[in-house]
Amino acid sequence: MKVIETEHLILRWLTTDDAAFILELLNDPSWIRFIGDRGVRTLEDAGNYIVTGPMEMYSRLGFGLFLTELKDAERTPVGLCGLIKRDGLEDVDLGFGFLGRFHSKGYGSEAAAATLAFGRDQIGLQRIVGITTVDNVASSRLLEKVGMKYEKMILLPNDTEELKLYGVEF
Repeated sequence: MKVIETEHLILRWLTTDDAAFILELLNDPSWIRFIGDRGVRTLEDAGNYIVTGPMEMYSRLGFGLFLTELKDAERTPVGLCGLIKRDGLEDVDLGFGFLGRFHSKGYGSEAAAATLAFGRDQIGLQRIVGITTVDNVASSRLLEKVGMKYEKMILLPNDTEELKLYGVEF
């Protein structure tokens, strides 16, 4: 189901048909470095990730991570961008991750800005946050570019790495 359309991108719900892309994305070096190793090593693992993560969140909350694809003839998938309700965060979080070969092309900021507008206008959120590792300069810049401000360092439950928390209020 298409959720958001921008000048260059379509953001839509993931389905198990997207397992091959998810397998590639979750094993991309930048995903593993900045987001973490999710242990997804097979198409079956990727399908399970989709069903128990994004699809579960869609059914429970009506939003989640969306597949982000180019508006080209092939509908080339480039990454994920969406809204996540994480344990340990009071507010809904803007989450995103893109294949390395699609970094620095403006797709992240285009998808993130559209997702923030979706959260504000369609879901009625009053505040959205974003988190990133201390060394992920590109994600910090993206969060600031879409209007978020650094607030403080936080530690999520069952985690040992402090994260930078950004936020925006509407």
